[in-house]
Amino acid sequence: MAENPPTDHDIRLRRLKFRSWHRGIKEMDLILGHFADEMLDSLAPADLDDYERLIEIQDITLYNWISGHEKVPAEFETSVFNRIRSAQHLKTALWQQNG
Repeated sequence: MAENPPTDHDIRLRRLKFRSWHRGIKEMDLILGHFADEMLDSLAPADLDDYERLIEIQDITLYNWISGHEKVPAEFETSVFNRIRSAQHLKTALWQQNG
């Protein structure tokens, strides 16, 4: 029996997960990679749009927003961003990096 071809949604999720794990700095690989693995499958399409906009931001800027070193612009202060910032995987990723 032949498998169904992947849907556009499946392809999008795979692409976003790959991009989440292959950033410019290790900290962002860990933060976004873990978040993507744990959460992307359950996000609504509008939240995926917000996530996709977030991962277009340069790593150091995004890291500073997540870590609280810089103020987050209002247009990026989304529910997805807040989930990334408050998620348990973030604490784990930062601990792994610093531990």
